Amino acid sequence: MASPKTLEIVKATVPVLEEHGTAITTVFYKNMFNQHPELLDIFNETNQKLGRQQTALAMTVLAAAKHLDKLAVLLPQVTQISHKHCALQILPEHYPIVGHHLIGAIKEVLGEAANDDIIDAWTEAYDEIADVFIQLEKTMYEQEMWEGFAPFKITEKVEAATDIAAFTVVPANDDIDLSKLSLSAGQYITVKADPENSDHLALRHYSLYSATSDKGIQFAVRRDNRNEHYGLVSNHLHDHLDVGDTILLSAPAGDFELNQDLIQQNDIPLVLVSAGVGVTPILSMLEAQVTANPKRPIVWVYACQNKEHHAFDSKVNELLAAADNVEKHIFYFESGQILDEAWLANLPKPADIYVCGSMMFMESIIDGLMALDHGVDSVHYEPFGPKMSLELA
Repeated sequence: MASPKTLEIVKATVPVLEEHGTAITTVFYKNMFNQHPELLDIFNETNQKLGRQQTALAMTVLAAAKHLDKLAVLLPQVTQISHKHCALQILPEHYPIVGHHLIGAIKEVLGEAANDDIIDAWTEAYDEIADVFIQLEKTMYEQEMWEGFAPFKITEKVEAATDIAAFTVVPANDDIDLSKLSLSAGQYITVKADPENSDHLALRHYSLYSATSDKGIQFAVRRDNRNEHYGLVSNHLHDHLDVGDTILLSAPAGDFELNQDLIQQNDIPLVLVSAGVGVTPILSMLEAQVTANPKRPIVWVYACQNKEHHAFDSKVNELLAAADNVEKHIFYFESGQILDEAWLANLPKPADIYVCGSMMFMESIIDGLMALDHGVDSVHYEPFGPKMSLELA
């Protein structure tokens, strides 16, 4: 536990750092990468260029600092981030490097306003926050199905939609026993790639579209061609890897999962809402629910650009056909179909709701559900990209 003096100083200076948070983290990343260019093989270059990682880090550190005297209440949010850290193979030795450059950035941006007492307090606060992550991640690493990044051979690559490729991979050697893999619906794997037009390795998370492992590990990748900042890895996987090639994966991670207490209950419907490639983890949840209890009422809601971009349509239909009580709703944006708060009012309440898609889609759906008085505990989500603010609900 941080000292009373540290708690007082940190809480008093949080508003100042909130004002300068993104400036501080921008300086932090610049200085850290200048001294440790090898870390560019871990951090997402696209998120760096767009400023998303800087903002996410600032929000995370400041939120944790606000609750420094009661970090336990942030455990769910910390757990989400720790899953990402383990997937990227962030190790205990990385934390002192981050701490050194983060404190240095605070001093550089605030100048004389960051006196010795403030620097000492924030150093102690960072060490306290870092230790929470290190201890949690130690447990996660001990439970992983394999260490580090392991080679897998691609055994199948099919088109799930016009811009989505579905991959099936199996272990490339005998170190990993496929029959002993224990996957959970909603998890993701992390690919380590060496893409063209990049001076660094690149790591990207891709969700499992099935939690079964009899054929191998199955995940989907959407080609991203929005502009020059996007698509470094996705285009590499689409254009340069095929059946027979080998890729490197870290162990499945993530805590976006079905409420196990409700799977066998039929009085609270399961509502699955997704857009675009966000269907991937939601599809694995549908499969898990239908396999465990097909009698539970299911509401399937999917939105995408048009029919050509409609992912996994036949697989979804097959699973829904195996369920006893189903509603299916499809929205094509090009046709002017709108999934808004007015439509969300049609959903059952109470319900067990899972949402996945772009940040804009997520925010719209979650805001609509909250306005309709769906409880925070009943709405679960997985955004693609840096995590949302580490704030208390």
